[in-house]
This record gives sequence, structure tokens and C-alpha cells, in this order.
Amino acid sequence: MKTLTIEGQIRTDLGKKHARLLRREESVPCVLYGDGENVHFSAPIVSFRDLVYTPAFHTIDLSLAGKNYSAIVKDIQFHPVTDAIEHVDFLKLVPGKIVQTDLPVRLEGVSVGVREGGKIKLKVRKLTVKTTPEHLVETVDVNITSLEMGKSFRVGQISLEGVEILNNPGLPIVTCEVPRAMRGLGTEAEGEEGKEGEAAPAAAEGEAAPAAKAGAE
Repeated sequence: MKTLTIEGQIRTDLGKKHARLLRREESVPCVLYGDGENVHFSAPIVSFRDLVYTPAFHTIDLSLAGKNYSAIVKDIQFHPVTDAIEHVDFLKLVPGKIVQTDLPVRLEGVSVGVREGGKIKLKVRKLTVKTTPEHLVETVDVNITSLEMGKSFRVGQISLEGVEILNNPGLPIVTCEVPRAMRGLGTEAEGEEGKEGEAAPAAAEGEAAPAAKAGAE
């Protein structure tokens, strides 16, 4: 599990005016929730660079006033115009206590469908899960080795010990699509077969007619 360390300063003034002042000083107002304790603090905005601007999942080692807390990101608020980080909520990880979070999907292997000319399309990049810190993982791994062309791998096919996936079980995570060029070839082939099938009965009728005439003579 990837862990980032963030050092913060405890906040005692919780007003909006003080929050704006922190942002002007390139610090981010934050709150740590969980275990019956809410801790208000701030941290330099540069501390969040490797946490926010990446698809990877991290646990956080928060260092606040001489105490260390293990946590995950609960929510991030961005400025509607500049996209600057305005506020971050963290959730404390407590052994045995269930947490809910989003985990990135990671594909493993090369599918049978790709070897036949298919194209892999990832439909869902993150899945929402419920688990305890002991079973928390960085990614939800999906092995696509046996995925055939034209088929999908769905949420209900995933099994992770101690992890409950909250997304709809029928939701496709990844699909091996049939390329348009191959679909076109299939249609043309079917068309040719259809034409040949229609021509054969006509020839049979044409042959049968002279025989009947000869019999009549």
C-alpha cells in the first residue's frame, strides 16, 4: 500500500476569514474525521501534489502536533474557476472499523479477444467499496486473460476477501470490442452466402422444367 506523509498545523480559528487567509498563504484548510474526534488543521498546498493529481490510491500518514494518524481522503473541494484545492476532508483509519472509498481498477493479462483482433475498452476506472483497514488494497485487479471478443467482465465476477463492492453487479468494467473493420467483413460474408443460397433454388427449378417438358413429349 502506497503511503504519503503530510505534516499539518492544528487550526483553532475556524472562520471563513481565516480559511481565506490560509489559502492566500498557499495552505489548505483540512479536517480529519472519525473515531468520535474531528481535528481541524492546515497543510501546505504542495503536500497534496502527489495525492490529488494522480489516479493512484494512497493511505495518508498525518503528522499533527506530535501525533500521527493513519487516514484516507474522504472529499476534496476545488475552486469552481481556478480548480485550486480549497478544502480536504480526511477519514481516520481505525482497525476493524468499516470505511467506504473508491479504488482504481487495474487490468491484468492479455485477453484472448485481443489476440484475435479485438480491442479492450475500460468502462469503469474506479469502484466504490466498503472494507476495513486490514483488507484495504491499492487497486481492484481484474484478470482479463480469458475475456473473449465481444464479451464483458462485470462487477459481479470480482471476488476480494473482506471487500464489498457497492457498484451494480451487472455493471461492465471492461469489454473486448469487435473492431468495426471486422464487423464489416462479417456482414459482407453473410451477404455473399445469402446470395449463393438464393441462386441455388433458381438453378434447380430451371433444370427441372426441361425434364418435365421432355416427359410430356
